Amino acid sequence: MNLLRLVASIALCEAAGVIGGIFTARSVKTWYTELEKPWFSPPSWIFGPVWITLYAMMGVALYLIWQKRTEVPGADLAIGVFMIQLLLNVAWSFFFFGLRSPLFGFIEIVFLWISIAATVVLFWKISTAPGALLVPYLIWVTFASVLTYSIWQLNRGA
Repeated sequence: MNLLRLVASIALCEAAGVIGGIFTARSVKTWYTELEKPWFSPPSWIFGPVWITLYAMMGVALYLIWQKRTEVPGADLAIGVFMIQLLLNVAWSFFFFGLRSPLFGFIEIVFLWISIAATVVLFWKISTAPGALLVPYLIWVTFASVLTYSIWQLNRGA
């Protein structure tokens, strides 16, 4: 076990959350509170703990693939796709909260979902555990996609 690599992997993912949080913080207590939300919208306090946990799981998954990088063909590709989805993760916060655009947020989250699904498949092919660690993230982003779409639909005329 390479502790430095594990910490770096988790820190990278949590840093993506912090960067996304910069965009989110500017709008979450103002613009977002004024939006009409669907009945299934969770309370705001739940997002922080969920994302912190998901970013940690993503970091562990990245670490497990990084450990196999020299011995498994396709690990570099899997890491590359992982990095793309991580950038798209941050971009969602920029589009939805930074630009205050549920429409752009929804368009972007479709690409995010595709990239996460591709990452799950690529990780799973290398090792079951890293792929499985990303499944809750994919499920959460599936829910977030429905939520984003619903918010866009409910606020189109606003």
